[in-house]
Amino acid sequence: MNLRPRKEDEVDLNLTPLIDVVFLLLIFFMVSTTFVKESEIKLDLPEASTSIAPDEEDAIKISIDARGRYFINEIPLVNSQAETIEKAIKEAAGNNKKPLIVVNADKQTTHQAVVSVLDAARRLNFLRITFATERKKEQ
Repeated sequence: MNLRPRKEDEVDLNLTPLIDVVFLLLIFFMVSTTFVKESEIKLDLPEASTSIAPDEEDAIKISIDARGRYFINEIPLVNSQAETIEKAIKEAAGNNKKPLIVVNADKQTTHQAVVSVLDAARRLNFLRITFATERKKEQ
């Protein structure tokens, strides 16, 4: 008769597989997440029957809100003078001699504000200009 108490085996919980699974889930969600870049500038774009989205990464986005304020790549300009607009476009273009310029003008903005942007681009010999619109809703 053996009356000595038996030593109980220590319970050992291996966390390595659990950490691996959590790490793989983290990587999966990071890769599958869609990154949406929404504009902080409130613009109500005009409507058109066709809408072409420029795919170029280095496009210069010039936004004009309803009050006539200018934004180059979402950075506000200090004033709306022609020299300021021209200098900001030139800085945004950098070494690119033929950048694509996308004009996002609110439908309530004045024609003069849009013409000022077009004039500044023409003085810099930037001829690739397009306008952002929203597709008309089918009725």
